[in-house]
Amino acid sequence: MKIDRIEADFQQWDELLALILSSFAYMDHRIDPPSSAHRLTLQSLADKAAAEIAFVASEGNSLLGCIFLRPESDCLYVGKLAIAPAAQGKGVGRRLLAAAEQVAGELSLPALRLETRIELVENHAVFARWGFFRTAENAHPGFTRTTSIEMRKQLST
Repeated sequence: MKIDRIEADFQQWDELLALILSSFAYMDHRIDPPSSAHRLTLQSLADKAAAEIAFVASEGNSLLGCIFLRPESDCLYVGKLAIAPAAQGKGVGRRLLAAAEQVAGELSLPALRLETRIELVENHAVFARWGFFRTAENAHPGFTRTTSIEMRKQLST
């Protein structure tokens, strides 16, 4: 398995969008509001990769996972961590998070931060096993109930 940064010459936008949609499909009918993944287009995905720091995990020409990272003042935000359903449980997520930790170190950022939907308790447990802890509860615009939680992982400096 290779972990590569998405650069300007990346060509697999169709496969990357399909990967994200397939890996987030289990959330459909479980979360409200629906995942922002449904609003992604090939162009918005390319724009996101250009504006953020993005990596893909692959074997040969097959994409296994991706992660998008955005530097913030006190942490590196982890977004769109997506693992192909057939590759889940095989260490792809850990490898992508290791890339995120390396980027955070290069940028002298002491923590990773992510958000996960309140309904996805299995994700909360996985992130907790990976060293993340719950730091906040949030509500999407228009909602009066908690719709997501924020989690952070402190990194050794």
